[in-house]
Amino acid sequence: MLGTLPRLAPVVADTTGLLTVPEQAKLKKRIAEIQRRFPQSALQLVMHAFPEEHPFSTHVFWLFNAGNFASDSHRGKDNHALLVALDPARHEAAIMPGYGLEPFLKTEALDHLLELAGPAWESGRWADGLVRVLDGLDQLLESIAVPVEGTRHEVGEF
Repeated sequence: MLGTLPRLAPVVADTTGLLTVPEQAKLKKRIAEIQRRFPQSALQLVMHAFPEEHPFSTHVFWLFNAGNFASDSHRGKDNHALLVALDPARHEAAIMPGYGLEPFLKTEALDHLLELAGPAWESGRWADGLVRVLDGLDQLLESIAVPVEGTRHEVGEF
């Protein structure tokens, strides 16, 4: 129904070409920091122009499931993947948490992060908005994480 899955680079995928190489490197570095703090998480950013004939939410749900961003061993309640999808042409964005994070990351909180990024995106500052979303996700994950015994509270698990 939705066609073939677009070819996506791991971690930061920009099929629109709107992110510069330094911006992509900055986003990858920020994601690496988050994943270092929360090693069971997997974050994927996707900037893509999705076809108009289907709702954006349908595309994001399909992409999350077909994209296999969580490894095969992290399914169901162990799926702590997060997909941040942005379609600059449609002016739509979404954050989709894996099943293991859904009970903790409320839709309202995720929508609020997207709203905070809105002004940057409206002025074409795509990377700035994405960094704002990542910073907010980092704080949300910290608020739900339980420190791992034996660490200096730098690593958490869900």
